[in-house]
Amino acid sequence: MVTKSKKFEDHKHRDKRSREKSPSPVEVSEVSAADAYRMSDIDPSMEKWYKPADAAVTMVAFIARFYYIWYPNEVVFDEVHFGKFASYYLQRTFFFDLHPPFAKLLIALVGYLAGYDGSFKFDTIGDSYLQHSAPYIPMRALSAVLGTLTVPLIFNTMKECGYSVLTCIFASAIVALDNAHVAETRLILLDSTLIFSIAASIYCYVRFYKLRREPFSSKWYLWLFLTGVALSCVISTKYVGILTYCSVGVAVAYDLWQLLDIKKGHSMTEFVKHFMARFLLLIVVPFIIYLFWFYIHFAILTKSGPGDGFMTPEFQETLGDSRLAREARGVFYHDVVTIKHKDTECLLHSHDFKYPLRYEDGRVSSQGQQVTCMSDYNDTNNYWELLPKIPFGEGHEDNHLVRQGDTFRLKHVNTNGYLLTHDVASPLFATNEEFTVIPEADLNVSTNVNDTLFKFDPFDKKPAQSLKTKASIFKILHVPSVVAMWTHNDKLLPDWAFNQQEVNGNKKLTESSNYWTIDSIIGLTGLRAVYVPKKIKTMSFLKKWWQLQLTMFSQNNKLSADHPFASQPQEWPMCMSGVSFWTNNDKRQQIFFFGNIPGWWMECILMSAFMAIIIVDQITCRRGVHILRDRSRARLYLNIGFFFSAWACHYLPFFLMHRQKFLHHYLPAHLLAALFSGGMLEFLFTDNRNPEYAKDKPEKELGKIQLAIYAGTVAGLLSVLTCAFIFFAPVTYGNVSLTADEVRARQFMNMKLHFSK
Repeated sequence: MVTKSKKFEDHKHRDKRSREKSPSPVEVSEVSAADAYRMSDIDPSMEKWYKPADAAVTMVAFIARFYYIWYPNEVVFDEVHFGKFASYYLQRTFFFDLHPPFAKLLIALVGYLAGYDGSFKFDTIGDSYLQHSAPYIPMRALSAVLGTLTVPLIFNTMKECGYSVLTCIFASAIVALDNAHVAETRLILLDSTLIFSIAASIYCYVRFYKLRREPFSSKWYLWLFLTGVALSCVISTKYVGILTYCSVGVAVAYDLWQLLDIKKGHSMTEFVKHFMARFLLLIVVPFIIYLFWFYIHFAILTKSGPGDGFMTPEFQETLGDSRLAREARGVFYHDVVTIKHKDTECLLHSHDFKYPLRYEDGRVSSQGQQVTCMSDYNDTNNYWELLPKIPFGEGHEDNHLVRQGDTFRLKHVNTNGYLLTHDVASPLFATNEEFTVIPEADLNVSTNVNDTLFKFDPFDKKPAQSLKTKASIFKILHVPSVVAMWTHNDKLLPDWAFNQQEVNGNKKLTESSNYWTIDSIIGLTGLRAVYVPKKIKTMSFLKKWWQLQLTMFSQNNKLSADHPFASQPQEWPMCMSGVSFWTNNDKRQQIFFFGNIPGWWMECILMSAFMAIIIVDQITCRRGVHILRDRSRARLYLNIGFFFSAWACHYLPFFLMHRQKFLHHYLPAHLLAALFSGGMLEFLFTDNRNPEYAKDKPEKELGKIQLAIYAGTVAGLLSVLTCAFIFFAPVTYGNVSLTADEVRARQFMNMKLHFSK
C-alpha cells in the first residue's frame, strides 16, 4: 500500500522535474528564445508554397489599391495639404507643416518625374485635377505601391518568425483586404510611407534578431543597419514614428538585458561592443539620415512662401523673393483690403442681407447684416477699410503703418457699416458670438461703439512688427469680449446665406484654425506698388533645423480644436467611427474612411485570448503547474508578446495625447495587431501542452498544428474578410451610387455616412 506521505513526496518530485523542464516565463532560456524565431514543425514540403502564396496575397493587395485609382479625378480629403506641399517643393516656395519632410519629398519627386510644374495648389476638396493638368495618378500610385509592398513585408515577417503558410496568408490578408488601409494608401497622403516603413522596421529587426548566434558578422551588421534605416524613414515621415522606436527599443533593451547576464558567458567588453553597435546603427545613423532630409528640405525651399509667418524674421531673411514675396506689401491705415482665412482660404465677406429672425432650431438672431466667408475673390463685397481705433485727424490719415498688436476697426466698403460682434449666438454655434455689420448711423458711443474694436494678435507673438499682405499671420481678437474671429467649412450656412461659410466669435482662442492674413490691398499705386528685391542672408543649417523643430512641436500641441470626425482611442480597435473623405452630391457617391470591421474585431478577440492565456499561465506556474511546453511558452512570450507590445506602444500613448485624434492614427497599431493576430491564431490551433500533461499523445506529436481544422478556420475567416471588404467597397472607392437603404446598411456603430436619408 502506498502511504499518503509517499504520494506527497512523489508529487513534490514531479513538480520539481516539471519546473526544471519548464522555466518561468520571465526567465525563458536562450535556447527557447531562439526557438521562438526558428522555422515551425510544419512538413518541409510546405516550404514550396510560401512564394506562390506570397505572390497571390500581394497581387490581391495590388488590385485592391490600384482599382479605380483614377477616381475621383478631384482633390480628396488631405490631398489638399500634401498635394499642395508637393507643388511648393516644385516651385521651391517655403511652406510650414507639422510633419518631417521625407514622405512629402517622395511625393514631390514623383510629380517632378511626371513633368509637373507645381502650378496647381490643391486648394479645396473637390477641385478638378483634369482642369489643372495635375499628374494625380502617378502621385497616388506612389502611395498604392508602398501600400501594396507593405503586405509582402507582413507575410515574410511571419515566415521569418517560423509560422505556417496559412498563418502568413491570414496575417497579410488582414491588411491587404482592410478598407481603411486601402482608402489611406491609394491617395496622396503620408500614411502609406509611414506604414510601409513601420512594416520594414519590424521585418528587418526580426531578421537581425534571428542572427543573434552570429554577432558581428556581416549579415548581422547589415540587418541591424537596415533596421536603423527603416526606423529613420518612420521618424522622417511623421513624429508618431517615435512609437516605432519605442517598440523596437523594448525588444533591444530585453536583448541587451539577456546579454548582460553573466550566465551567458559574455565579458563586459563584449557587452559594450553589443551596446555600441546598436547605439550607432539604431540611433546615430538614423538621426543623421533624418537630418539629411531636412537638409534637402531647406536646400529646395529657398524662396519666400506661405510658411514665412511661422518662422522668425532672421529665418525669413534667408529666403529669396518668390511670387508671394513680390506681392507682399506693407499695410497702412485707410487701405482697402481683403482678409483671408488661413485654413479654408476664403475671404471675409458681407452683403446687404439680414440674418433671419429665427433659425431652424428656434433660436433668435439680431437680424443684423450677415457676415460670411466666400471663395469668390472677385466680389467687391469682400472689401474692408482698415481704420485706427482713434482717428488721426483730417489731413493726417496717410502713411500710418498697421502693426501687429494694434487695435483697429473694419469698415465694410459697399454697405458703409462697421464689423461688430456681440453677445448673440451665431447661426451654427450656440456657444459662439454672432458677427454682423452695423450701419454707422446706428453706432452709439455709450453702448456699442466698443463692440467694433478688434486687435491683431500675431502668430509669432512679436507685436509692433508691420503688417504685410500674405506674409503676416494673425488672429483677429474682439477687444471687449476677447473672442477670436473664426470660420469653418465643415458645415455651411443655409440658402438664406447662399450656402456660404459662417463667421463667428470663437471662445477657444488657442485653436490653430483662428488665423487670418491680409490677402491683398485694393487699388495700390505709387511707390508702394513697386517691387524692391530684398537682400538674402545666411543662417546655419542646425539653427534652421532647431527653430523649425520648436515651431513644429508648438503648433502640434495647439491641435486641440473639436472636429466633427475626430474620435477617441477607445473607439479605434472596434472601428466604431470613421472619417468622411469626399462626397459627390449629384451622384450620391462618397469616400468614407473606416476599416474592414470583421477584421478589426478578429484582432480584438485574439488579443483578449492572449491576455487570458497569459493570466492563466502565470497563475498556474505560480502553483508549480507548467501546462505549456518550453518552446510554446517562448513563442507566446517572446514572439507573439513582441507583436503585442509593439501594438501597445503604437496605441496606448494616444490616451495621453491632448491633440486632435482620428481613426487613421490607429493604422500602425492595426498593422502590428495583424502580425499579432496571425501568430495568436496559429498558437490556438497548435498542441502546446507540456509532455507531462499530454499522456494521450506521443511526445513527437506535440507542437503540431491541427492542420485540417486550422485550414478550415483560416479559409472561413478569409471568406469573411473578403465578403466584408466587397460589401464596404462602394464607400471605400466612392465609384458606386448607393440608395439610402444601401447606405444605412453600411452604417455601423457611430458611423454617420452621407446620403442615408
